[in-house]
Amino acid sequence: MTSQTAIDATGPGDGAAPAPAAGLRGHPWLTLLTVAVGVMMVALDGTIVAIANPAIRDDLHATFADVQWITNAYFLALAVTLITAGKLGDRFGHRQTFLVGVTGFAAASGAIGLSDSIAAVVAFRVFQGLFGALLMPAALGLLRATFPAEKLNMAIGIWGMVIGASTAGGPILGGVLVEHVNWQSVFFINVPVGVLALVLGALILLDHRAENAPRSFDLLGIALLSGAMFCLVWALIKAPAWGWGDGRTWAFIVASVLLFGLFSFWETKVAEPLIPLGLFRSVPLSAGVVLMVLMAIAFMGGLFFVTFYLQNVHGMSPIDAGLHLLPLTGMMIVGSPLAGALITKLGPRIPLAGGMAATAVAMYGMSTLEADTGSGVMSVWFALLGLGLAPVMVGATEVIVGNAPMELSGVAGGLQQAAMQIGGSLGTAVLGAVMASKVDNDLPGNWARAGLPKLTPHQLDQAAEAVQVGVAPVPKGTPGPIAAKIAAVAHDTFVSGMGLASLVAAGVAAVAVLVALLTKRGANAEAGAGVGHI
Repeated sequence: MTSQTAIDATGPGDGAAPAPAAGLRGHPWLTLLTVAVGVMMVALDGTIVAIANPAIRDDLHATFADVQWITNAYFLALAVTLITAGKLGDRFGHRQTFLVGVTGFAAASGAIGLSDSIAAVVAFRVFQGLFGALLMPAALGLLRATFPAEKLNMAIGIWGMVIGASTAGGPILGGVLVEHVNWQSVFFINVPVGVLALVLGALILLDHRAENAPRSFDLLGIALLSGAMFCLVWALIKAPAWGWGDGRTWAFIVASVLLFGLFSFWETKVAEPLIPLGLFRSVPLSAGVVLMVLMAIAFMGGLFFVTFYLQNVHGMSPIDAGLHLLPLTGMMIVGSPLAGALITKLGPRIPLAGGMAATAVAMYGMSTLEADTGSGVMSVWFALLGLGLAPVMVGATEVIVGNAPMELSGVAGGLQQAAMQIGGSLGTAVLGAVMASKVDNDLPGNWARAGLPKLTPHQLDQAAEAVQVGVAPVPKGTPGPIAAKIAAVAHDTFVSGMGLASLVAAGVAAVAVLVALLTKRGANAEAGAGVGHI
């Protein structure tokens, strides 16, 4: 970027820090504090709500399918609209979209807490996802525009630390609130946090826009991309229930591919495309997007089973399970800002490759866990996983955002978040299929070798479904010795499935090491801090 002209006469962008703004407005570190408060709400909601789902089901007399929609509706709305929301920030300013996102997210959260039907909860979860999509890319856009190049990695490191800590801390906070207050408090807590973020944003955030920011909207492109993303995410959500060989699963996957193809064709024809395909001529940016997907597959897919392992195999409460994950959370908190400093000094390639290598080793270590593995051994692998993820979360984000032109920083932020959301969904779906296949294959033999009563095919299917999440399918009234045998078989079978899923995740992380070698420091990162203020 060579023409980032300051609209308020602050001068052209040359990579130096912007002139000090009057008062608090535009202060880089206070900007980071403000966006971190807002981002924390969205990251927490990714995991905290899962703890509240059983209480919501009981209180609102909902079915299991209804409860699944509490998660799916939020995730669909978030994933489908992230890139479009980033474009809105590029067009109207990231300060405005951040403030709208914070306000809407907090209001939707309060409305959920006041809801007395499952339909209302699901509807307002959609609004949470839509407003969360506005908020997340805007946060990255604000950081990119506010921090000088030499400080950007540290800022993104702290931003990544907040996301990692909030994601991992969600089950702990959710367990405390549900156990000691009620399920509504899980949503009400977002209201004061949102108010705080709104007040801070109004006082501190400064709008930064590139001189050549987009002035129009690619409406057909938005429709095609949204349809493609919806079909892809819907297929991933429904694949565990429908099955990967089901015609419906493949119908949505094929529809997604066709819509992505039409979107790509249209983007070459429109004057101001939603995503200029020239972005992907940047090998580092493309590698960063792929790396984020692979990281999320390994991390979110692997961690999905760890929560079942701790709660259903080891019998821990949600709070205890969350506390056992503190080594992971702690290493992400400590490692993210350190990773930012290291990436600033060395560039992203070595820290990213090293981080994915550590992630691969950690996932391999988690494949060796047994039903009776002690907390000390678990903590070693959880800590190594957190240490490996920290530089990847920071470095891949900087590679994506820093290699995009300043006027597309919102779109780049949307790409980063969409890659992470799709990767997490893909990891859960694919590793879930690996788990299901392993359980279906091993359970009949393990059941027979234990000398347990023979099951009908229907009973075996029901038992396998329970074992896939680590639950022992013990019928009421089963004598103690028989119940103990069933539990042992169920837990051993689950652990073998988790071990295979962890090995697959380790393989994905190993492939990501090679992808990391294609990354380099953002070519456009220095355009950020000098951009004009409106």
